[in-house]
Amino acid sequence: MKPIIAKVQSSQIRKDHPVFRPGDTIRVNVRLKEGEGDKERIQPFEGVVMSRRGELSGESFTVRRVSFGVGVERIFPVHSPMIGSIEMVRQGRVRRAKLNYLRQRKGKAARIKRVETYSAPVPSAPSE
Repeated sequence: MKPIIAKVQSSQIRKDHPVFRPGDTIRVNVRLKEGEGDKERIQPFEGVVMSRRGELSGESFTVRRVSFGVGVERIFPVHSPMIGSIEMVRQGRVRRAKLNYLRQRKGKAARIKRVETYSAPVPSAPSE
């Protein structure tokens, strides 16, 4: 990418999102316009991140959830004003960048391993 374009796009990037990867479960709060008025509401969309693609202001990610037995996938631009916020629900451990194989899985077969966060034990004071 040309440095001039990258400089212009870097000013349009949102920095308030958490770091997330494919396999993580996130909750995307989407702003929706209601009716013809200026009414606006926020609708959460929670699911597993299937993939991320693109760079800078053209970056997007795909989130998949199963709703009433039907798989629903939505593609969100990362830096869109349509996104109110992104919350990390849980981290998952996967070994690939695109999780398209989850489309053929259902039930327990579609589970993703959780990331085990290791915290070192706190050394206690020696007792006398």
